[in-house]
Amino acid sequence: MELSIFTVLRDFGIAFVVGFCWAILFGSPKRILWVAGLLGGMGHCVRFILTQLDFGLITATLAGSVAVGLVGIFVAHKVDNPPVVFTMPACITMIPGMFAYKTMLAGIKITDLSIVENDPHILVDMAHNLMLTMSLLFTLAIGICIGALLFRKPSVRDISLKDMIKKS
Repeated sequence: MELSIFTVLRDFGIAFVVGFCWAILFGSPKRILWVAGLLGGMGHCVRFILTQLDFGLITATLAGSVAVGLVGIFVAHKVDNPPVVFTMPACITMIPGMFAYKTMLAGIKITDLSIVENDPHILVDMAHNLMLTMSLLFTLAIGICIGALLFRKPSVRDISLKDMIKKS
């Protein structure tokens, strides 16, 4: 697929809607639903661009979730809400649902020995999809946590950009 501004904007738009809607389902305050949408669009765009540039899905997902986590920390200060209120819905845009589905489907198929005898490669496919699903879920969790761990404060109100620059 060719990387164009249209494909990036389309990806951002779809991810924005997903992040926005998941924020509604999570019960986020109405005034910050757009933040979850913007972070979801941004994180998924980072992942989309990096996968198009052949960085690999796991690396791209980690970069997208780290971006969501770091930006979420600073945005939390501006909108006066805890970061988890919009970083979790934003990262749902990068959940590896297709790989989890393929793992589950293969797991169901291997209960029939005749399928395994006809297609022994199904076990390899299932193991691959399972490891990919777990790896992607771990990178999402790690990516969100990196921002919280780097800027560990009792409240996001205690974080200021000036203090971060002074520490450098």
